Amino acid sequence: MKLPPGKIPIDILKEVVFKNLGAPRSEVTVGPAAGVDGAVLDLGNKNAIISMDPITGAVERIGWEAINVNANDVATFGVEPAFFFSCIMLPEGADSKTVETISSQMHHAAKDLGIAIVGGHCESTPGLSNPIVVGCTMGLTEKGKYVTAADAKAGDKLILTKSAGIEGTAILATDRQEQLAKVFNQDLLESAKGFYNQISIVKDALTAYRAGGVHAMHDPTEGGIHNGIHEMADAANLGVRVFEDKIAVEPETAKICRYYEIDPLQLIGSGALLIAAEPEAIGKIIESLAQERIFADVIGEFNPSPNKRLLMRKDDTVEMLPRPISDHLWIALTR
Repeated sequence: MKLPPGKIPIDILKEVVFKNLGAPRSEVTVGPAAGVDGAVLDLGNKNAIISMDPITGAVERIGWEAINVNANDVATFGVEPAFFFSCIMLPEGADSKTVETISSQMHHAAKDLGIAIVGGHCESTPGLSNPIVVGCTMGLTEKGKYVTAADAKAGDKLILTKSAGIEGTAILATDRQEQLAKVFNQDLLESAKGFYNQISIVKDALTAYRAGGVHAMHDPTEGGIHNGIHEMADAANLGVRVFEDKIAVEPETAKICRYYEIDPLQLIGSGALLIAAEPEAIGKIIESLAQERIFADVIGEFNPSPNKRLLMRKDDTVEMLPRPISDHLWIALTR
């Protein structure tokens, strides 16, 4: 089977990857699971939250993204990211300036979040056309003081912070600027490139968790909002009902997606946060986020039927919630 770009299909993940996990260890509290973007290790009176992600579709700000995207995964556990490891793979012929640019981006992004870069690897790799950075982030918390994406419950409301396609909008506006400048004015492109400043959801996640009543959190990365919701539902073995008209899409995202004929709800969405919370806590969570100037709204609710994942369209039609085959960023990058 030829694989699509991006994440491998969930059936291969379950049938192949999860059956090859090495030796069991008693310290593993939460191990690999569909929809759960990190592991939890028992360190005695503390838990370590560890997550890993590559940056493959971005070029101009790859080091900055590596820090923020990996920090986001740890933050969705309600835990502050603290330590970072990196593996930097460069195309043959790359020079020391490329190493300096990526390292400097990582340094400034990590410093802003209070993260220490504690190790890694850097090499020139045959066959690459663009740099790839693989990151691993760790956070520490008091034992049991965390949530996972698998902890959503039937009846929970689903909250989305910010808007759809944030990371994809920033990547396309930056890496395809010359192409888009023929269609859009510079003000729109500069605004879209500025979406990079929204990619961190560390504040979103820690604010929501501390407000109370949060059962699960997940950041929608590859596959966008639609895939992020599926991943949460997969992890918790639940169904969900989603209201399309409640999902915010910024004008810059909508215009760029129309140009490339792609769906903003299936465009890589780092910068937004999905939150499953008990209905009684919704008001406090949204108010706490608003105090931090983070927009949030209820976009759906979970139900007990895993085969009942519905999208309520803006035109009042109802269909099954689409599960992206591949992130629509890859579609746009081929056009």
